[in-house]
Amino acid sequence: MKSMKKSVIALLLACALGGGGFAETASAQSQSAKEKAAARDKESAKAWAELYPEIEKAIQAPTFRDKDYPIFKYGKKSNTEGYLYTELINKVIDRCSKEGGGRVVIPAGTWLTGPITLKSNVNLHLEEGATLLFTSDLKEYPIVRTRWEGVDCYNYQPMVYAFEQENIAITGKGTLDGGGKFENWWRMCGARHFGWEEGIVSQKIGRPILLEWNEKGVPVEQRRLGDGYGMRVQLVNPMMCKNVLIEGVTMLRSPFWVIHPALCDNVIVRNVHVQNEGPNGDGCDPDACKNVLIEGCYFDTGDDCIAIKSGRNRDGRDGRPSENIIVRNCRMKNGHGGVVIGSEISGGYRNLFVENCQMDSPLLDRVIRIKTNNCRGGIIENVYVRNVEVGECKEAVLKINLIYDPKEICNRAYAPIVRNVYLDNVTCKKSKYGVYIDAYDDRCNVYNVEVKNSSFDGVQTGAFLLNGQAADVRFSNLKINGNAM
Repeated sequence: MKSMKKSVIALLLACALGGGGFAETASAQSQSAKEKAAARDKESAKAWAELYPEIEKAIQAPTFRDKDYPIFKYGKKSNTEGYLYTELINKVIDRCSKEGGGRVVIPAGTWLTGPITLKSNVNLHLEEGATLLFTSDLKEYPIVRTRWEGVDCYNYQPMVYAFEQENIAITGKGTLDGGGKFENWWRMCGARHFGWEEGIVSQKIGRPILLEWNEKGVPVEQRRLGDGYGMRVQLVNPMMCKNVLIEGVTMLRSPFWVIHPALCDNVIVRNVHVQNEGPNGDGCDPDACKNVLIEGCYFDTGDDCIAIKSGRNRDGRDGRPSENIIVRNCRMKNGHGGVVIGSEISGGYRNLFVENCQMDSPLLDRVIRIKTNNCRGGIIENVYVRNVEVGECKEAVLKINLIYDPKEICNRAYAPIVRNVYLDNVTCKKSKYGVYIDAYDDRCNVYNVEVKNSSFDGVQTGAFLLNGQAADVRFSNLKINGNAM
């Protein structure tokens, strides 16, 4: 532990703390560091005491007219195998919205459907035992305006979709089943271990084309995908909406990202169970959203459990940041990261509060992760984490990576900045690293990172790994394998 401590100190001295020089005496440096640490502690405490309740107060669930629209009041059940209820469900949603709103009720049973379009003032309510099973027939999915991996485009309509609507909800104890498996949606990712074979249309065709359109600034109206491009659909995607509630439902087997609010304001995701082992199966990805609450949810995913986005490269930089997001009382099992910022984060991010979460799995790679690169740019700041209990993760409790996807073809003139990251009372029983920062050698773009009042046991390789430069990285009352850091 002594040799580990010495190496940490040496690495920290590689960057001038807070932009200052080394002309100060050792005692002056020590005093300055103490003063800075005290000031930073006050900043963190003030954020929890003042900013957190402000954000919490600003997030309000939508309310709906007290009127139910049971779908089979407006249409008949069919005995025909493979019958799609798409037209009926959308017809009832339209009627409900035009008449002032209410609940469109899906009864117990399994109902095969194509894509559903939510309208203003409609709560799509799935009763206990109700399952909406979405067809894998691409002919049923029209082309709509959406965002795919942070890039604006027209692609197959998401399974539950809304565009420029207000006061919308998905609630109940029922299930949204995307029907994803190796034989249909998942193989479209282009990976052999998900069932892809030569000759199958996959995102290997459409994805590089879309990224090139973004780099060249091709107008969004001209970025039309669909047949022949292999771009999978999302399960739930409100686009440019206000006042969104997703509560109580179970979401399974998504072809791609599960919950993706994009360019939305005032979003609540509460008590949702997400289980999705498919490729790029992110659980909940608020993208360029403001005022978001994710609470009481369970995530078991094939990618990030929660990943905050704000657009990719040109589209993100020309757009808006994500800001003011609260994650609390959630459980994470498998995934590339528990709570993640990035990688499509070009619009930047500010003000994340994470508290009272539990994570545990040998297949959970990281607990808190920030991932970006110099294609993306953006400022990521004000990340506050407290009271997180971790059984096991594969790599690191905290990972900050500024060199994510180094082979990406893009304009690399947009070095991101990460600053003001605070972890307080985080425990982990097993990991490879405690804190892992992968930064730049030629500049210092990571500032003010603090881990305090925490305990990381079962650390296999190192308490702290720093590649490149970082400034003002502090450990206070941190125990590694039972020893004080």
